[in-house]
Amino acid sequence: MKDKKRYCIFAAQYFPHLGGVERYTFNLSKKLIEDGNEVVIVTSNVYRLAEYEKVDGIPVYRVPCWNLLDGRYPVLKMNKTFRKIHRILKNHRFDMVIVNTRFYPHSLYGMLLAKRKKVKCITLDHGTSHLSVHNKFWDTVGAVFEHCLTKVDGIFCKDYYGVSKACNEWLAHFHIKAKGVLYNSIDLEEVQELQKNKTVSYRERYHVPKDATVITFTGRLLKEKGLPELLNVMDRINQKRNDVYLFIAGDGDMEAEIAQRKNAHIIPVGRIDFEHIVALLSESDIFCLPSFSEGFSTSILEAAACGCYILTTARGGARELLINDEYGCVIPNNNENILFDALEKVIDDKEGRAKGIELTYNRIKDHFTWRIVANQVEKICEEK
Repeated sequence: MKDKKRYCIFAAQYFPHLGGVERYTFNLSKKLIEDGNEVVIVTSNVYRLAEYEKVDGIPVYRVPCWNLLDGRYPVLKMNKTFRKIHRILKNHRFDMVIVNTRFYPHSLYGMLLAKRKKVKCITLDHGTSHLSVHNKFWDTVGAVFEHCLTKVDGIFCKDYYGVSKACNEWLAHFHIKAKGVLYNSIDLEEVQELQKNKTVSYRERYHVPKDATVITFTGRLLKEKGLPELLNVMDRINQKRNDVYLFIAGDGDMEAEIAQRKNAHIIPVGRIDFEHIVALLSESDIFCLPSFSEGFSTSILEAAACGCYILTTARGGARELLINDEYGCVIPNNNENILFDALEKVIDDKEGRAKGIELTYNRIKDHFTWRIVANQVEKICEEK
């Protein structure tokens, strides 16, 4: 029987913010707790919630912050509340600190805490590019800042892991040699249970014919996810045929713009919980994520687990899941003409989609489950 360990996991953002890092943190925590370990999550108080509460049974501390970039870049606020939480964490006994991403002041705080408590610390990298605000000057300033902060991080934490091999290649850009990969993953049993107990039909709710082809996007509604290109391509497809529909689930900077593009065939459904994401994906044929930048998309794993064919860009860990063209369609970039041609071909190739869905599902089962990742983390914690 394994010895019980105590983990402190830092994530600059956490639920109710819904993104890949947040879901990674939650799912890893669940598996570690299932094994009899204790987990505490430390995040930023972006939404002005309680400074401490249990979320799904997991203790969560929220440190005060300034919300830069509409909450996309929270910065620690060293006030009375922060000092109170710091005292509590300082008196906690931890065996390992896990820090998600390098480039937040919140992450540096996690590394400093581990150093002062003299416990093992690892940093997980989730990205393959610099944070972008789509302004050349500020993107350059941000990139320089990230390099500087990463240099400081390296003083306090030496052990880095990517959530994909592509993330490890990005770490090399900062002269960091990753120790391994702790893959983004999925809980297949949870997905199967939710599918079995599904209570809502999105096709029925939005009057989509049973024989129509449904394309779905789930995730943060950001330009770097390729949504402008996807919307334009859908307009082109719908000019030629009326049996293709696009569902868009999520929230973010482009929410208002997407609402303006809504029509009979482009259907935004807003931000929905995981139960409804599974319901929507289970009625979808193709999952399309034409991102400019990704680490290893949680949304792709969820879609493949629900039986969707995957069409995405060669960003992040896409090729680590879709290892050849039989598994799914990986296009070089999100150029509109390339995306249009790829979608048209995939829509008409039902046989190829069916084969890809089966191959990808089996690959997830063998390589991308939270049980595998939790076992790896527990082994790292045991290492001297």
